[in-house]
Amino acid sequence: MNAKRGYVPEDDRNFSKEALSKMRTASGHVLYLINEGYEVKQATTFVGNHFILSERQRLAIARSVSTDEQLSIRKTKEKESLEGCDVWIDGFNTIITMEVLLSDSILFTCMDGTIRDLAGLRGTYKIIPETREAVKILLDVLEEMKVSGIHILLDEPVSNSGRLKTLIAEMGEQYDFDLDIQIIKDVDRELYTKENVITSDAIILDNCKSWINLMKRVVKRHEIEPIQVWE
Repeated sequence: MNAKRGYVPEDDRNFSKEALSKMRTASGHVLYLINEGYEVKQATTFVGNHFILSERQRLAIARSVSTDEQLSIRKTKEKESLEGCDVWIDGFNTIITMEVLLSDSILFTCMDGTIRDLAGLRGTYKIIPETREAVKILLDVLEEMKVSGIHILLDEPVSNSGRLKTLIAEMGEQYDFDLDIQIIKDVDRELYTKENVITSDAIILDNCKSWINLMKRVVKRHEIEPIQVWE
């Protein structure tokens, strides 16, 4: 079984040079529509049908584009430094993106500056060989940023959340900062009320008090250039 996180064989065709050129044109149409008030799902369906885009291509565009209002809100709340701060982490969202990076699967640089992937969770999650290294990267970067404490929130309904919590706790013993790992029913709503949030989830970014773009630092460190499907 292929354990590469976030990869399907069709991606080589979906995101070829020729495909990306068409997607960038399509993304301009989607962007116009969502700025006019259309829901992004409706817009990508309409434009995707016109340009004959695959579901993966439509999802990549939907996750990459943002309205002018969204960009303004997210930029205003974005922070550059976390020194001496407690951080609140959307656990599955962040670790899965790290796993995608380590699996050499596709990552996207989005209009709001975040790095996103196409890995779907949908209630199921399995620890893979890249998981341990993904957790290490996360904790190493936070240590370098001199955070005071780390709160990692994992979704209770997702399978193997307990196993991931145990793995993170074991690895966290090597670090000096305070580490709190919680398994809760509604991670999104909990993060709406927090400052110093680490996630790429668009809804959380629009609702939280402040956030930091951790994955942008990680891809730069690993000298990876994510795909851009918009212009």
